[in-house]
Amino acid sequence: MKYLLMIQGTQAGYEAMAGKESPGHPAWSEQQLQAVFAHMSAINDDLAESGEMVGGAGLTEPAQARMIALGPDRRPVITDGPYGETKEVLGGYWILDCESLERVTEIATRVLRCPGPEGAELPVIIRPIQGEGGCEI
Repeated sequence: MKYLLMIQGTQAGYEAMAGKESPGHPAWSEQQLQAVFAHMSAINDDLAESGEMVGGAGLTEPAQARMIALGPDRRPVITDGPYGETKEVLGGYWILDCESLERVTEIATRVLRCPGPEGAELPVIIRPIQGEGGCEI
């Protein structure tokens, strides 16, 4: 079965990774960032080797995002940022093809063990993908 494994983030989290501390978001050192990249790279390599990796990517900070929605006149309205009402954003994702939810949970737990400064969090969400091909509407 296919699953979407998502890492949640915030603009403040991205800024912390760039060295700018804020309440609840300790600044990351260059060594900590390199450790994160090595950790995620090792996970990617293992998932590719096991055949469970379908795809995945890290995403840029929300400040670089754009949201397009329909206005009252049904014309597109373009705004900065991905969401108007929330601070949480999708920071990165994997699409995995695993035998069970338990296996995806093991992988998510490994992602959670990502190195970083004390207090930094990278919450992970698992969502099954509908249908055999991935999308059934």
